[in-house]
Amino acid sequence: MRSEPSERIDRRIVQVWRISGFLEALALGAVGIGLALLLVKLFHWPDWVPILPVAAVVIYGGLEVTVLPQLRWERWRYQVSREEIYLQRGVWFIKRTLIPMTRIQHVDTAQGILMRRYGLATVNASTAAGTHQIPALSEEAADELRDRIASLARVSNDDI
Repeated sequence: MRSEPSERIDRRIVQVWRISGFLEALALGAVGIGLALLLVKLFHWPDWVPILPVAAVVIYGGLEVTVLPQLRWERWRYQVSREEIYLQRGVWFIKRTLIPMTRIQHVDTAQGILMRRYGLATVNASTAAGTHQIPALSEEAADELRDRIASLARVSNDDI
């Protein structure tokens, strides 16, 4: 089996994932509680039913804010060589992906609101099969990596 990729994503992503996990749990909680209250009213379910989505959101939100962001950061790795991009990610199940440079059609960077606030960006490498991401790089590192992958992909495609 191949060794782990050598590069890590930026540690600041842990805080971004905590904030987005909290907001996601809050939204899911609002929908879940609203739905439970509606079911109680329409179908005369017991009054304790809305407690179930609250409990689920507290557990889910607790994991998304405390444990999971750190585990995601520890597992997320990448490596770019002349021939391929090697990605590794996952918390419970580790997924490893190899993207041959010859298959890359274009590369770009992207930032959401939280990523921009923390000075982070994602590199997207697109192939005919889909888009692969290397998230949470500093803006400067993301720009450099995007340019490097574009250059390597161009060289690889010229060799064909």
